[in-house]
Amino acid sequence: MTRAGVIGVGHLGQHHARILSSLRDCELVGVADVDRKRGDGVARACKTRSFADFRELAPEIRAAVIAVPTPGHYAIAKECLERGIHCLVEKPLCEKVEDAERLIQIAKEKGIILQVGHVERFNPAVLAARQYIQDPKFIEVNRLGSYDPRVSHIGVVLDLMIHDLDIVLYLVGSEVKSLEAFGAKVLTDHEDIVKCRLRFANGCIVDLSASRISLEQYRKIRIFQPDAYLSIDYARKDFKMYRKKKPVVKSFSDIEILKPAMRKEEPLKLELEHFLECVRGGKKPHVTGEHGRDALELGLEILEQLHLHEPAGGGPPS
Repeated sequence: MTRAGVIGVGHLGQHHARILSSLRDCELVGVADVDRKRGDGVARACKTRSFADFRELAPEIRAAVIAVPTPGHYAIAKECLERGIHCLVEKPLCEKVEDAERLIQIAKEKGIILQVGHVERFNPAVLAARQYIQDPKFIEVNRLGSYDPRVSHIGVVLDLMIHDLDIVLYLVGSEVKSLEAFGAKVLTDHEDIVKCRLRFANGCIVDLSASRISLEQYRKIRIFQPDAYLSIDYARKDFKMYRKKKPVVKSFSDIEILKPAMRKEEPLKLELEHFLECVRGGKKPHVTGEHGRDALELGLEILEQLHLHEPAGGGPPS
């Protein structure tokens, strides 16, 4: 039985707590949140204890999920790792690459798990599609969502696009050689919509779009490779593939359409189960600190090169 705690039980952290409290081989010792009312409410729902300070919870746990706002990731994760606590840190891992490097170093020195919450890696559609992806030549990614004031402290690149940066780095398996990015501030002081093109050393080109000013939720990735086209719908957890049956396609009958059956499991549950499995068995997580650092580094490079169009007046509209 792994004794675990959740630090930060806001929008996402409350779901970490809900799932951990339901897992057979996990004891949710408690939740910690600076908002005591919120922490108490989640604790009651999960039948556990509430702490205002994570340092009061830390001595009682072996594993921690850190789901506080991004500016607090580094300091809390550093203290937990230094105490020998295995950590799953929500994305983005940190605000700075050098902070991410330090967390990776501490985890290695202590011989403990540092996993990063790039939950799309555990999407059943991604898991099912991965075995069919070979030598992608072009990838198109679209992630559109509505505005949420709780993440106004960061822009759409580190809020939403970073999910897809991790996925494409994982699928392409090559170094980014160049990038071009454009975007605009619409509702906040940060970029709210961004389009980016990545060129990889192996020749693959990736086009990404991320927006948090859409009226609808839309999260899809399309992958084109020499013999097939794959379409993944993150939200519906759906995967389709169109593949050539013969070297030369003369009619539609020469195309095979695959739509594998898959379990519609909650990606967050799969992520947490994997984290606890790594903690118990000392296994290397699918999404390591290094993966989190690489996605962060690429996101920051996009921000550095971003050509931004601002509303008249240079700030968000009034």
